[in-house]
Amino acid sequence: MKTLSVLIIGLVFTISQAWAQQQHSVKIPDDIQKLLQQYACLACHKADAKLIGPGYIDVSKKKYTEKQIVELIYTPKPSNWPSYPPMAPMKHVPEKDALKIAAWINSLAKKHS
Repeated sequence: MKTLSVLIIGLVFTISQAWAQQQHSVKIPDDIQKLLQQYACLACHKADAKLIGPGYIDVSKKKYTEKQIVELIYTPKPSNWPSYPPMAPMKHVPEKDALKIAAWINSLAKKHS
């Protein structure tokens, strides 16, 4: 019985996660989703809406270069986003992964301008 309850809870969670993903207008590519999860970016950011930090679409509208986004990942500037809590420096993100994330963020500007 206990196993069945855990199974049902897991199924409900999976279905609710799938439904929540469908409610977003931005599909995050699997490789980027993996990076965003690995480095805990999704704890504070969503692709298309404010969470704790700005949505990635809003970041893309700032027209930062990929290099600037990487610099902001490593050394955030709270003055760039005064209505949000300051972001912690994410210096543990390897530059190649930060560049992939930055390129994806900038691709959102073209799709959602």
